[in-house]
Amino acid sequence: MQNLQKIKDKLQQYKIKPSLIRIKVLEYLNSTREHPNAEKIYKKLLKEIPTLSRTSVYNTLKLLTQKGAIKEIMIEEGEIRYDGINERHAHFKCVKCNNLYDLKLKCKSCLEETDLNKVKVMDEHIYIVGICKKCLKKGE
Repeated sequence: MQNLQKIKDKLQQYKIKPSLIRIKVLEYLNSTREHPNAEKIYKKLLKEIPTLSRTSVYNTLKLLTQKGAIKEIMIEEGEIRYDGINERHAHFKCVKCNNLYDLKLKCKSCLEETDLNKVKVMDEHIYIVGICKKCLKKGE
């Protein structure tokens, strides 16, 4: 019950009216580090909400992204994944298993060392692509 209130508070913080679908989508994204795509979110929530439509999930993801409550991750063309973590971090994508991992950034702001003075940075995306530890151990 306490978690439900936190989700509602987060939605209201971003000026989003809480609804069942919005609450469930945000709750799922906050509970996983898998960085799911819309289809995976739909299939996961369909078990809890049998009347759920794909359109509702897509519209909810669009709203949550536009308002800044979640992040869209587009490392490759044609693949959009979602992240419930808003704090600044990077992502690593394994080309073998297709998993996405969160990476903490140790620099205060990587942008401070560039020539981006006198501009307003709205967002930043740092993606690293390679082979993860698990796949390297498997010898893939």
